[in-house]
Amino acid sequence: MAARVRALETILVQKGLIDPAAIDVIVDIYETKVGPRNGAKVVAKAWTEPDYAGWLKKDATAAIASLGFTGRQGEHMQAVFNSDDTHNLVVCTLCSCYPWTVLGLPPVWYKAPPYRSRAVIDPRGVLEEFGLTLPPQKKVRVWDSTAELRYLVVPQRPAGTDNWDAERLAELVTRDSMIGTGLAKEPVAA
Repeated sequence: MAARVRALETILVQKGLIDPAAIDVIVDIYETKVGPRNGAKVVAKAWTEPDYAGWLKKDATAAIASLGFTGRQGEHMQAVFNSDDTHNLVVCTLCSCYPWTVLGLPPVWYKAPPYRSRAVIDPRGVLEEFGLTLPPQKKVRVWDSTAELRYLVVPQRPAGTDNWDAERLAELVTRDSMIGTGLAKEPVAA
């Protein structure tokens, strides 16, 4: 796929139909400005404002939209909250439904058939491949995104962040923690 994309881009550039710099800007917007940073703001607000967390649980689409994050594949959202007892993992087994508005461009592995099938069959094994080993007593719940409903995992707030504001907390939230293949960063790693 990557070779096909490069070939197509090369042809379009040679024909003068696209500017490579414009493509770089668009990719940068989705990778660093549009997606994961938005989701991190949603999570940090939920961590610092109990009323917002309640709204996010009840109507994630409206709660997320209230922060101005709407659009492509973010129309029908549900937030699932990690807890001491349960870890949530998101997959799209049919294709690659993904909430671009809050997570940006989907990672290549998210669309790959091995992830899409194994996340359902062996979620703990998949998480271990991402470097996340959960205690055996912690339940793993897998959520299957569809064109009608996309999920955002709200990771657990790291210990030692009680007096942190939402802006500082957002730095601890990663794209992978909002998919469930990772955890929020520890305060010392931020």
